Amino acid sequence: MRRIWLIGLVLLATTALLVWAGARWSLAQGEAAADATARQTARTHVALLSSELQKFRLLPLVLVEYPDVAATLADRSDAAQPRLDRTLEQLVQRTDAAAIYVVDASGMTRAASNWNSPASFVGQNYGFRPYFRDAMAKGASEFFALGTVSGRPGLYLARRVDRDGRALGVVVVKVEFDGVETAWTRNTGMSFVVDAHGVILVTDVPDWRFHAIRPIDTATIADLRRTLQFGNAPPAPAPIAFDGAGALVGGKTRYRVATEPAPLGGGRLYHLSPLDPPLAAARSQALLLGLGLLLIFAVAAGLLIRSAETRRMQARARAALEDEVKRRTAELSDANARLVIESEERIEADRRYRESREELAQANRLASLGQITAGVAHEINQPVAAIRTFAENGTTLIDRDAPEKARENLARIVDLTARIGTITGELRAFARRRAGAGGTAPLGSVLDGTLLLLGERARGVVRVEIDARLLVTPLVGDRTRLEQVVINLVQNAIEAVDGRPDGRVTLTAGLADGSIELTVADNGPGLDPAIAASLFTPFASAKPEGLGLGLAIARDIAREFGGDITHRPGPTGATFIARLKTA
Repeated sequence: MRRIWLIGLVLLATTALLVWAGARWSLAQGEAAADATARQTARTHVALLSSELQKFRLLPLVLVEYPDVAATLADRSDAAQPRLDRTLEQLVQRTDAAAIYVVDASGMTRAASNWNSPASFVGQNYGFRPYFRDAMAKGASEFFALGTVSGRPGLYLARRVDRDGRALGVVVVKVEFDGVETAWTRNTGMSFVVDAHGVILVTDVPDWRFHAIRPIDTATIADLRRTLQFGNAPPAPAPIAFDGAGALVGGKTRYRVATEPAPLGGGRLYHLSPLDPPLAAARSQALLLGLGLLLIFAVAAGLLIRSAETRRMQARARAALEDEVKRRTAELSDANARLVIESEERIEADRRYRESREELAQANRLASLGQITAGVAHEINQPVAAIRTFAENGTTLIDRDAPEKARENLARIVDLTARIGTITGELRAFARRRAGAGGTAPLGSVLDGTLLLLGERARGVVRVEIDARLLVTPLVGDRTRLEQVVINLVQNAIEAVDGRPDGRVTLTAGLADGSIELTVADNGPGLDPAIAASLFTPFASAKPEGLGLGLAIARDIAREFGGDITHRPGPTGATFIARLKTA
């Protein structure tokens, strides 16, 4: 009887301990799961926002070099302004920008993408806007605000137009984030980006836009009203209460918070992941685990009461099992040795695969410096983000009296700015001709580099049907820029056959008058005759999202080396011929 009471007390104490431990464990597990979800979602949303911004940050840089911009601002040309209005209108349609407009040095808008709209910006004066004043003073500016005419929030990307040392005005691109916010709503929880003052700019909760997550001082509120950044009313407090890594919304719903630096005026992205669903799941797991342990304890208590005969039977069965284990030990040892060898071989193969993949990624990054505008925007964004990080870290290191480490950060910043200069110089190559680089490269090595860079996209789609004797023929020009020409043509062909079960891109070549004519043909839908006549004109593109610079740059490079690129009309697909001069 005493044994039964003792077992009961032990089970009761064990149950209480399991309830306490289960509550602590479930809370920790729920918070950890919500934190992991919040961090991953925040990183994904930052990446989506960065990708969206990269498409537009290059537009002002390109447009300040456009001849009609200078003609409209400096010469007040009556012929240039209508052309510029139509060009900006087409760019808005192709890039999904909210608006593009050109403002003179006095702040007056001279041309705009919405020139034929009742809400046209033409004739509006934006001299009071911070993005205009900062761009005129510093050369470039980014400013998130509420549109004074449209009433819609967006990011204003401004860049100064300079000619002969004189500031003529500013090119402005307005970007709205409706698509990004819609994409964010597909994830659980809530996401928003705040500026340096804590004001919510971009969010998937429309009612929170232009609300503040922390108090704003009086001077800042006065400045916001003067610039009409968020309209006439000051930012109201957002219904969020933060507590470390947690947050309470509306005074009742618990969330876990993850933050990431946002590429939007020094702001940060917040993602609030709900705590209750993972906490409920963790509690269910804890309950099941506790019930399982109680069942185990109950069974163990029953086993203690079993007779000695049962123990003897178990001992005999255990002895028989040990004999069987000994008999199979030799076989298991051999199998284990083979598994060890196979595991080592697999680890070595995986190591070689990772090394090869890293080498391919490095080659792709280096080659992307000479590719089309979207690639240049991506390459510029990386060093700019790194410069910001090194600069912030350098300030911290100086405060901590670590000048040597701060000097290392400054040296890295110098290297990164040199890299940006190289990238922007390549961007302007299509408009400013320069002497072609020397050297030669065999056709085969150029094609090998092209297929290597295109990787999986080319496998099973691209066919090279070129005589081996032509593959060793040296071409005039350095290999990297020749690869840029071929990559542009082959990549366009691959995109043309994307989604077709019989998609095929064929590369052939032949000799003609001291040159090799490389033909890139696909069996896609072909080119619209309306766009075929302007394929090589800047800003003319058959792609809805394209800027129309790729073919223009590729043909410019080919002509630098004594060649050319032409389009051959045909009944099916599209065919391009790159004539490359032989050495």
